[in-house]
Amino acid sequence: MTKRFTAWVVNALFLTCPGIATAQNIPVLNLGFSGSGIGADLLKVTERANLWRKHGVDVRPIYLTSGTLMAQTLSAGDIGLAGFDVTAMLNLGVSGATDIKVISVMINRLEPFFISRYGSGSDIITRVILRYWKLDPDKDVRILQSGNTPSRIAALMGGHMDAAIVSSTQVQKILASGCCRVFADLAELPLDYANYGVVVDGSLLKTQRPNVRRFLEALTEGIFVYKSKPEIAKAVLRQSLDEADVGPVYERLVKSMNPYPLPEAKGIQTALDALLTPKARGARAEGFMDTSLMEEIKKSGFIDRLYAKAS
Repeated sequence: MTKRFTAWVVNALFLTCPGIATAQNIPVLNLGFSGSGIGADLLKVTERANLWRKHGVDVRPIYLTSGTLMAQTLSAGDIGLAGFDVTAMLNLGVSGATDIKVISVMINRLEPFFISRYGSGSDIITRVILRYWKLDPDKDVRILQSGNTPSRIAALMGGHMDAAIVSSTQVQKILASGCCRVFADLAELPLDYANYGVVVDGSLLKTQRPNVRRFLEALTEGIFVYKSKPEIAKAVLRQSLDEADVGPVYERLVKSMNPYPLPEAKGIQTALDALLTPKARGARAEGFMDTSLMEEIKKSGFIDRLYAKAS
């Protein structure tokens, strides 16, 4: 009788807690990402809330020093997902080296950046902004390739650069030094731009579509946690910001993040039109995006249920 009861308990656990039964078989997804700030913080929030496992995927973030390097890593097949430099991934897509699809865009507007490498997302965004201001980026300014974040901040504060595009999470640090002032808040410009998003290798989307959907559900819930549980998001922000800066940066990012991170053709087209490679000419956004997974998630009522609980 005791043995039968024990077996029944074990079976009941397997039925009610499928994660226990399949813990050793959770699919692994390698996610490349570059830079610090918004994207990296969202990953930390998602991890702290244990959302990957909740949705049945084992997401392994791999830090890469630039969007250009991330594109090379995706092309080599070492990662199947890339976040959050959509522009660099579009550069890879138009080259024809890899079939890529933008499956999610969390922020469809400009946010400040530093320039890291020529051809990276931050370089291209700089050129988009200069053209918006009626300046020729190749004639009217000299664009410097300035290295990683610490060296870029040091160059600006040391007077070796006249201007730089700075992440919103780093602005206060530079202003506090007294060296500089804000010239423009790029988030206020009336431009749709697929800025922070996720790109998937087309072959992975075909072979592991259910797993990619689970990944998107977890990330979408991560956005919800970021927006609705400020204590978790602010704890992450405190790792890189002074206490006085945490509140203003949090409020800014909450406004920017889309609770329904659907890729939009207009924002992707803006990024495509800014690419320097001749192969990008005539490229259409629709060829580099797949909205079907996010549409399925929305239609299922998953997002509405999340925010209904918080209201």
